[in-house]
Amino acid sequence: MKSAQIKKRLIQTGVILLLGTSLGYSESGRMTNVGTTAAPFLEVGVGSRAIGMGGAFVAISNDVSALYWNPAGLCRMDQGEAVFERIEWLADISFNYMGVTLPFQRFGTAGFSLNAMTVPHMKVRTVDFPNGTGEEYDATSYAIGLSYSFGITDRFSMGFTGKYISERIWHENTSTVAVDIGTLYHTGFGSLRIGAAITNFGPSLQMDGSDLIIYYDADESIDGNNDRIMGKLMTDDWPLPLNMQFGLAYDVINKQQARLTIAVDAFHPINNTESINAGCELLLLNMLYLRAGYKAIGQRDTEEGLTLGMGLRYQMFGQSNIMVDYAYADFGRLQHVNRFTIRLNF
Repeated sequence: MKSAQIKKRLIQTGVILLLGTSLGYSESGRMTNVGTTAAPFLEVGVGSRAIGMGGAFVAISNDVSALYWNPAGLCRMDQGEAVFERIEWLADISFNYMGVTLPFQRFGTAGFSLNAMTVPHMKVRTVDFPNGTGEEYDATSYAIGLSYSFGITDRFSMGFTGKYISERIWHENTSTVAVDIGTLYHTGFGSLRIGAAITNFGPSLQMDGSDLIIYYDADESIDGNNDRIMGKLMTDDWPLPLNMQFGLAYDVINKQQARLTIAVDAFHPINNTESINAGCELLLLNMLYLRAGYKAIGQRDTEEGLTLGMGLRYQMFGQSNIMVDYAYADFGRLQHVNRFTIRLNF
């Protein structure tokens, strides 16, 4: 009886602290810093399962999408797993993600991931040619990651991801490297898990390229001087979207035919106010998944909100399964985004 009361109080205290931190910061009146970081595609969450739960996944992280949310969860997977996801993002932007994990038993688990964002071709417009110069430009951003996770004890694990990040728009480009660090702790109080992750820690990005080359007249008041001195415009450097995330997860129901998991995550990004993500997942007959969540609780001026999702698991042969997941995410005035994810474990 006392043990059950302790578990309940721990969960209640954790949720209150998470909500209090988020709402306290969001009401503080400070600047949000929105739009002051580079590589915003790194903030697009991956995996229809995680998104269907409102992005509250850092303390769950028990499938291949842990490569993105919290690499510490990779070593808790018994099988290798692969994932592919394609999203028709807002404003006709395409987003693709793929990843694979390979467990090495007591030596931990390794993983590889690739996420890429592409912007369709658009006309080059100038003041003199507002309808287009006849040229077109596009933009591409991608990140390649290598992950490794290991268990320090039977309850506590750590994970790391090193990634190469590149962005290009027309003839300008930039690149850098970054790391993600995560921890995951199974408390022993029932199924309570605590997760934490720091993502996108690395140097700033600064665009450079041939379109920044100009010809300059050092003194326009003098006739006959060299008015074609080659120069180059310098762009500002911008930091990566560093984010700190802390979460709790608990199985409210855990029976043979049904499991109900609830999760709450707190976010502390450098380019926005703090917020809370919350969600739940119901597994029925070890085959059908139903999910719901809410994103960005307490975040100022956000368009994000309700998320819904579902998934199906089908056993193909032996221990191999294929999972098809769907998620709906509301973006307010920007309408909504639908996404499908295919996962295969082996």
